[in-house]
Amino acid sequence: MKFILPLASLLTVLFFTSCGSTNTAGRIEKNPQIYNSLTTREQELVSQGQIEEGMPPGAVFLALGEPDRRLEGQSDGKSTMRWDYTGLYPVYSNSFYGHFGSGYGRYGRYGRYGSFGIGPTIDYVPVRSSTVWFENDKVRSWERVR
Repeated sequence: MKFILPLASLLTVLFFTSCGSTNTAGRIEKNPQIYNSLTTREQELVSQGQIEEGMPPGAVFLALGEPDRRLEGQSDGKSTMRWDYTGLYPVYSNSFYGHFGSGYGRYGRYGRYGSFGIGPTIDYVPVRSSTVWFENDKVRSWERVR
């Protein structure tokens, strides 16, 4: 019973992420002008969700999606940009719960109100999953977590 709420939350997240065009094919379909401006090699890589040095930011957007953070700067007289992508990392722990009086408990109306205990929890912490560095609007280098 205590796994129903986390399972329902996970299914809800999966449903809403699958509804949008968050995948490469959806981004290509919504942005044909960017895709058609790429070389044949870049189109092949983008279609597979891959990038390489020398690609323009539009190709990276199609392959990887919208970055979670953009940083702009300058190095040796050249304009630079860094795109960071974030993923979620599960952190498992035990937590103390407790509640005095009446009302809703930890898991809603049918939960454990008026009781105490220690139970397992899973929290998701945002972590940088990949980074792309641009120099003069071309990919200079990139890295991702495996």
